Amino acid sequence: MRSSLLNLAGQSRFAPLLKFGVIGSLGFVCDNAVVYTMRPLIGLTAATLLAYFIAATFNWLLNRLWTFRGRGLHHHPFVQWLRFLWANSLGFCLNRGMVFSLFYLFPFCERYPVVALAAGTLAGLLSNFKLSQKLVFHDRKPTCSTGNASGGS
Repeated sequence: MRSSLLNLAGQSRFAPLLKFGVIGSLGFVCDNAVVYTMRPLIGLTAATLLAYFIAATFNWLLNRLWTFRGRGLHHHPFVQWLRFLWANSLGFCLNRGMVFSLFYLFPFCERYPVVALAAGTLAGLLSNFKLSQKLVFHDRKPTCSTGNASGGS
């Protein structure tokens, strides 16, 4: 079974999305660990925001090493990390928008944040994948614009 999954992940045209999903699942675990660890210290709202950035950094690193291995390496890692956070800002809004909406609408989700965090993860998954693929982990070299505003030299 394990070899079948690895074979599928390596050969399918959906392999990058599958890998991104696997890493997203690991990021979900990281997200939850931070929320549950930090909640008693800084409160649910601050813990939820902090957890997103820690999990996003974790996801960026694993996606750089596995999902998009060898792609986008012409960017300095710090610049690539910033691009990842920027590109995933729509996913952040979808993710944390869902999380905070569920906290507000359903007290159960405030008591058990894992439910809201799972819904938020799913809400941002596809937009994060497509934007990461197109804007962060691509093979195009950055262009240096030396021309005027119209693009001419």
